[in-house]
Amino acid sequence: MDSIQEYLQAQTRRSFFSRTGAGLGSVVFPSLFGAQAQAGASGVELPHFVPKAKRVIYLVMAGAPSQMDTFDYVPKMQEYYDKDIPDSVRTGQRLTGMTGKQKRLPIAPSIFNFKQYGDSGAWISELFPHISSIANDICIIKSMHTEAINHDPAMTYVQTGNQIPGSPSLGSWLSYGLGSPNKNLPSFVVMTASWTGKKDAQALYSRLWGSGFLPSKHQGVALQAKGDPVLYLSNPPGVDRPVRREMLDAVSRLNQLEFKQSGDPEIQTRIAQYEMAFRMQSSVPDLMDISKEPEYIFDQYGPDAKQKGTFAYSCLMARRMAESGVPFTQIFHRGWDQHSNLPKDLANQCRDVDQPCAALIKDLKERGLLEDTLVIWGGEFGRTIFSQGTLTRSNYGRDHHPRCFSIWMAGGGVKGGFVHGETDDFSYNVVKDPVHIHDLNATILHQLGIDNSSFSVKYQGLDQKLTSVYPAKVVKNILL
Repeated sequence: MDSIQEYLQAQTRRSFFSRTGAGLGSVVFPSLFGAQAQAGASGVELPHFVPKAKRVIYLVMAGAPSQMDTFDYVPKMQEYYDKDIPDSVRTGQRLTGMTGKQKRLPIAPSIFNFKQYGDSGAWISELFPHISSIANDICIIKSMHTEAINHDPAMTYVQTGNQIPGSPSLGSWLSYGLGSPNKNLPSFVVMTASWTGKKDAQALYSRLWGSGFLPSKHQGVALQAKGDPVLYLSNPPGVDRPVRREMLDAVSRLNQLEFKQSGDPEIQTRIAQYEMAFRMQSSVPDLMDISKEPEYIFDQYGPDAKQKGTFAYSCLMARRMAESGVPFTQIFHRGWDQHSNLPKDLANQCRDVDQPCAALIKDLKERGLLEDTLVIWGGEFGRTIFSQGTLTRSNYGRDHHPRCFSIWMAGGGVKGGFVHGETDDFSYNVVKDPVHIHDLNATILHQLGIDNSSFSVKYQGLDQKLTSVYPAKVVKNILL
């Protein structure tokens, strides 16, 4: 075989998927819903087993919520007010540059009250009166942990399984593996909501919902709060739908000619994206039209539910996407990075999300969708029990803390009214049932019928997985 033919074979779609390893890696599985799974090189088919969830709604609290002010009640800290954290607790853990040079690391007990809710008696902060009302529907995991201590690598880590940019996001892996039952809407949709806490929030990069080394058609489609819901979705002046159709057909023919010559699989992706954009010109406006929603629904989601771009509006849209068959919807809510002025800023942040989160769970449940919709709420790491900067009885800040943090999940085969894991009296170290972010991602895949260890793509000489090369376990204790 000459060098040109060797290159063409190396780049063709069939050759690409014939070299992708066990499980799904050998073929793009077209859809979990209706289409037959195709066998890979190993003979393994997707789904590997019967899934409990058909779709995921991921509520990302970007900036890292303070666990001891929200879901991890540590009342003993009241006795330690303004005392330095013991060395026996810290055990030499590295600190960020923001507190590493502080002369003291004084304990800052939470100023917020906690009460027990639900059959499990879960302790939930007064900051979440609405989420408290769904205590029997959510599973709180208090023993999450990670290695990353700074925002960008930590967020990249939890979203892609790798601290180094370039790997596919969770939503892209699912799009690649499971496709979508609705061919007129993307399989992976992203919204970035407004927030009312700290304004100088951490940046969000599109690679957090990017496709990495997977075909680019699997990257998340970002919905905009202003103008076209999707950039450039509308036809330009003077171009109507028949003209757009004629133009796309002509471009497609040119692209097919180019594909026959080069074999570049990204050409096929480009064709598919053009066609999806054409279909979305009809489907997206209908999806975004909330005018027919009854008034009680807006009341349920809260006063911001009609305001585009808010978290409440985004949660309502997430429910509509679940109804429309979108398999993966992600909402990013920024501003959770409270290094100072935590009591005020955290209260604002919680007010943004409390009622809409509870409404989303109740709405899905009332429509019979929660059973097979997996909802996840959480950030990229936790916060320190000691104060960053000046500590007073009414004000404090908290630095980054990777050793433990809290998230919650609901629906999709996860136990409701359940608390998993424990931390020490300082909410500093996990003392029972640790859950690494790789375990979380493996569990999400499991609920969608995918065995993480068999879901890989060969890239740069490795069988790449969502959980990278590290072992990951499914957290079976939280599953029904």
